Amino acid sequence: MTIEQIYTGCLAQGAYYIVSENEAAIVDPLREIQPYLDRLKKDKVTLKYIFETHFHADFVSGHVDLAKATGAQIVYGPTAKPDFEVIVAEDEQIFNIGKIKIKVLHTPGHTLESCTYLVIDEKGKESAIFSGDTLFLGDVGRPDLAQKIGSMTSEDLAGMLYDSLETKIKPLADDIIVYPAHGAGSACGKNMQKETVDTLGNQKRTNYALNQPNKESFIAEVLDGLSAPPKYFGMNVAMNKGGYESFESVMKKGKNPISVEDFELVAEETGALILDTRTAEDFSKGFVPNAIIIGIKGDFAPWVGSMIVDVKQPILLISDENSEEEVITRLSRVGFDNVIGYLKGGFEAWKNSGKETDEVNRISAEDFHEKFNENSKVIDVRKPGEYQASHVAEAFSRPLAEISDWINNVDKDEHFFIHCAGGYRSMIAASILQSHGIRNFSEIEGGFGKIVETSIPQSDFVCQSKTLN
Repeated sequence: MTIEQIYTGCLAQGAYYIVSENEAAIVDPLREIQPYLDRLKKDKVTLKYIFETHFHADFVSGHVDLAKATGAQIVYGPTAKPDFEVIVAEDEQIFNIGKIKIKVLHTPGHTLESCTYLVIDEKGKESAIFSGDTLFLGDVGRPDLAQKIGSMTSEDLAGMLYDSLETKIKPLADDIIVYPAHGAGSACGKNMQKETVDTLGNQKRTNYALNQPNKESFIAEVLDGLSAPPKYFGMNVAMNKGGYESFESVMKKGKNPISVEDFELVAEETGALILDTRTAEDFSKGFVPNAIIIGIKGDFAPWVGSMIVDVKQPILLISDENSEEEVITRLSRVGFDNVIGYLKGGFEAWKNSGKETDEVNRISAEDFHEKFNENSKVIDVRKPGEYQASHVAEAFSRPLAEISDWINNVDKDEHFFIHCAGGYRSMIAASILQSHGIRNFSEIEGGFGKIVETSIPQSDFVCQSKTLN
């Protein structure tokens, strides 16, 4: 038996490839399936099962396309009701793959159909679990994402999760290997460790959620400090439950080069969002007016989901040359399948044509230091936890993920400074602000990481009595 973790850093997502003799299984596959098909062919094995730990909210699984391409059966846990043919497993049902067995443990709480898959090796030893979003390393899955039934609350789901962990997971042996669906950086948890594989015994010792004295304490701790889930999550759940357009079709539609001359016309006729995926540094020096930047060299897919939200939104791309396929792939992973083309020749072609361009007023931390005084207005777009740890004195905490809630309260006539941790998120915010006609600001290159190298006063005291306007 071999188990391979296929980890995708930009999504903080782990898929798993299991082989025993001439049969294979895949757990929680990514949207693009060709790498799996290539691996199956190379190993000369047949894919027998595609195990889904739950209906994923943060990415679109490749289960539907993979089943069509291989004939493998999709397996979900009890209570799942997708709109396509699957095996809805019973609790403790056994599936055979070569000489090993996979046992279903129904572990509701993160979602109602969530399950953990227990691996029983060739010698009959329980050796590993694919814990999905039930158990992470350092945390557990947030219990506020599932579609509610009747009057069910997050507290009810948290209670179910506690019972699942106490009765199904904690009784397992300490030497069992834990393979979670996500790691640090995922919005599906709040306290994940940077490691992606661990023993259950170590998690029993170090995971705060597994060390609560009672159910009431567990519920309180797990629900404490949860930020609002990204708004695109529900749309991804719907795609995973209802099916979706094939990845090949999405790629073919998106790889459509559009000339400089036609680009504006297509944008106007379709209502497409112009998405620039270059670096923040390149974008600041020049971009197509009204374009929004979300750089491919960063946490691209999650920020696309949080900022654009509507997976059906038509999108026109501006990217570095020959990166279009990567961008379309990474968009599709979070369900944004409606890329209708890209600017042929990229921004350089646009600039060389003499078309109008725009810029962001980006300044260095040193320049910020020279201009900063007690009356300066500073907007910090980092996450609340980052802000609370340390921030520019009297700065406003306005997280990027909540920009649609605070942008209308910004005084367009009063100058302000804006920053994040390193410049990635603040440039996204800058592009959105300018697309709304707000231009009287300076974005700080290098963000808080560079600001702390100056003598600008800092604080960890939260006082937000002032308003933005």
